[in-house]
Amino acid sequence: MNIYDRQKEGQPAQTQENQPGLESEMDPKPVQPYEYKGSGKLKDRVALITGGDSGIGRAVAIAYAKEGAHVAVNYLEEHNDAEETKRLIEAEGVRCLLLPGDVSKEETCRELIEKTVSELGQLNILVNNAAIQFPTEDIQDITEQQWDKTFRTNIYSHFFMSKHAVPHLKQGDAIISTTSINPYKGNPQLMDYTATKGAIVGFVRSLAQSLAKKGIRVNMVAPGPIWTPLIPATMDEETVEEFGTSTPLGRPGQPADHAGAYVLLASDEGAYITGQCIHVNGGMLMSS
Repeated sequence: MNIYDRQKEGQPAQTQENQPGLESEMDPKPVQPYEYKGSGKLKDRVALITGGDSGIGRAVAIAYAKEGAHVAVNYLEEHNDAEETKRLIEAEGVRCLLLPGDVSKEETCRELIEKTVSELGQLNILVNNAAIQFPTEDIQDITEQQWDKTFRTNIYSHFFMSKHAVPHLKQGDAIISTTSINPYKGNPQLMDYTATKGAIVGFVRSLAQSLAKKGIRVNMVAPGPIWTPLIPATMDEETVEEFGTSTPLGRPGQPADHAGAYVLLASDEGAYITGQCIHVNGGMLMSS
């Protein structure tokens, strides 16, 4: 099934027990960029993607592989989604390195960078994509533990990964962060998550200015409601069933919808783009 076959179509009610969730257990499966046609835009470059085993991260990994990049994929813990992502990457004739680990910890982030450079020889593209969320309607119910966990995973990781990546990056290389539509609209059920995504916006714009003199570009992509494992893993059945159907385009976004944006920001075609955000949200901001 392609992207347009999902037009104005919801999902069966479903939930998963633990986030970030498993793509293999979703119904229907997210649309990935299997039909994407590469043209060598990233040939022989090396990319490291956090949260790269499923959802948007998997889409980016597949697209980068199709463009000729070798890809290191970070994910939280061992499971079949990661192995399937590796299979899809290696099917494109490039190398794939699987790197499980919790990016909320600086030592893990440092090791991810070092292992990528050691095993794949260099680092040219860093995609900070891993995230968690805990829908909570009342601020009184957000615990200090939840707040800290959300911040450490969603924004501390961007700082840690970027800090340890920069010494390996050179002119023409890129850092790309996944933010969200939420800091641009607000979300009363995701106050801590939205705060972290807003922090990413500020961090990216500041880091872009800091690294511009080195020719290293820093940008971000802001997804809207996207059908990824995080949705059934964090939302109730009714919310899942209606998820994304109220967008102007009438459907939830798919991971495949993001392939072009992340390729542009990583490739020489985006050589004059830094400190910017590409919004992939089905038109939601224009309708607010």
